[in-house]
Amino acid sequence: MNSHTNFEGLEVGYDIPALPGMDEADIQTPCLVLDLDALERNIKKMGDFAKSRGMRHRVHGKMHKSVDVALLQERLGGSVGVCCQKVSEAEVFARGGIKDVLVSNQVRDLAKIDRLARMPKLGARVLCCVDDLANVADLSAAAMKHGTQIEVLVEIDCGAGRCGVTTTAAVVALAQALEAAPGLKFAGIQAYQGAMQHMDKYEDRRAKLEIAVAQVKDAVDTLKASGIECDIVGGGGTGSYYFESTSGVYNELQCGSYAFMDADYGRILDKDGKRIDQGEWENALFILTSVMSHAKADKAIVDAGLKAQSVDSGLPVVFGRTDVKYVKCSDEHGVVEDFQGVLKVNDKLRLVPGHCDPTCNVHDWYVGVRGGKVEVVWPVSARGKAY
Repeated sequence: MNSHTNFEGLEVGYDIPALPGMDEADIQTPCLVLDLDALERNIKKMGDFAKSRGMRHRVHGKMHKSVDVALLQERLGGSVGVCCQKVSEAEVFARGGIKDVLVSNQVRDLAKIDRLARMPKLGARVLCCVDDLANVADLSAAAMKHGTQIEVLVEIDCGAGRCGVTTTAAVVALAQALEAAPGLKFAGIQAYQGAMQHMDKYEDRRAKLEIAVAQVKDAVDTLKASGIECDIVGGGGTGSYYFESTSGVYNELQCGSYAFMDADYGRILDKDGKRIDQGEWENALFILTSVMSHAKADKAIVDAGLKAQSVDSGLPVVFGRTDVKYVKCSDEHGVVEDFQGVLKVNDKLRLVPGHCDPTCNVHDWYVGVRGGKVEVVWPVSARGKAY
């Protein structure tokens, strides 16, 4: 599990929050900590699920932005590759040894298309999404220029209300254009229902997904009747993967947050009405933070504020404790209610972030711990790759 990162010359507390072999107690804060046992169990569990349903699992790299985590998901969970949202992000994974990389997004800028067309030379299968006929010619020209092949999925808007076409006729027209375009290969359909992933109730999520499945099935069946087969029918997230896996039409899942979990996802309910972070998945990602002031008797001030996390989906939750509560933050300070005065200066807390994806993107390193020791330190490889 050791990264190939060269730690020579890196100073703890300046360049890096910890080094392998250190005691967990000596990790510099605030930083991202991974519980390696929980992470591995999550990865194996999703891998076993996908395999048992005859599904492929293409993990979502935008969540962790880490080559090391992606390789672990490949090794322990049998993942077939990664999804990314940006070309530069995808390039990080291709350069890092991931052999099947999907930009599950539209690529329209000509400079970005040119980089995408060069990526197969790194030894990876490269895919992207389209929802506009005008995009096809630009992708084809770039692939021909570099002597490569770009595989392309037609994106269907199945409820997220963002990118994607909304009619079967538009899907067929795009698929036919891709089939005819030199340098391109029609690879299937992208249909991720993102808008329902965080709906609390299982049945509400199911109802939304049933609408999406009907829409996707009509497109797949119509394409087949036209003599066009879909290698990939992809979608599925941490809040819906069980629906796509029994749909009879999807064949590739694209779950991301399951591996780390966060407070927002943790609140949604499974089919038995139980929070999914209380049995289905484990919290494996934490913001480790230290108490730096307790001048006020009823509150502790910690060093993880806005610059250590994203609070778009709510404040973090103190892991494993009910006696203290994270209630407020500013740039560099977090306020923790401590009415019983149980905390003292330099105590450390593990916070479960409200939203893992953008929280990971503001850190340079993951510190992987096991048994009270730092086992690995992994770079957030694609941090800042937003192009």
